[in-house]
Amino acid sequence: MKTEKFQNKYRIPTARAEWHDYNGGEYFITICTSQRLHYFGRIINAEMVKNILGQKLDELILDVQSHNPYAQIPVYQIMPNHVHLIVCINGGDCRDAAYHVSNGETDDDCRDAACHVSTGKNEIMQNIADKCGLLSTTIGGLKSALTKFANLNKLTFRWQTRFHDRIIRNAEEMNQIAIYIENNPLTWENDQFYTKE
Repeated sequence: MKTEKFQNKYRIPTARAEWHDYNGGEYFITICTSQRLHYFGRIINAEMVKNILGQKLDELILDVQSHNPYAQIPVYQIMPNHVHLIVCINGGDCRDAAYHVSNGETDDDCRDAACHVSTGKNEIMQNIADKCGLLSTTIGGLKSALTKFANLNKLTFRWQTRFHDRIIRNAEEMNQIAIYIENNPLTWENDQFYTKE
């Protein structure tokens, strides 16, 4: 496997499905904190008790469609060191938002959707932006907004660099994932992302 370099550093190849453009569909997403540190609160009596960062993340998730009109998050669960989401992407007019932002060609509808994409003309970054898809744009915007909030409030916080995604293929799978997400606080100590504080 050939490993690419960006800014003279090796990049880990994408784990995304090469046959899918991530501009439509339903996805099971998990985003972890750096080193799986408990930045969002704690589980007490099988319930998630959110701290200030957990509360802000909750607010940002509920507001995601106002910045990304093509995205919906019908089910989610914030945990101490990660967040699970079902993200539905329906495409729409902002399908090429990342490309247009990187070329300085944004309109008001697409500006928020792709605000995390570099506005420089770097050809390698342009290539990455063209391939990122609306799912990455949505998740990148969510991660960026929480990081900005933490920085403005002088709160120590870092995300893991990437996020886990799974394409949801049918209604049965969607229902199983939704049940898993909703019951996650009940099964916290058996969770694959569980760490002690």
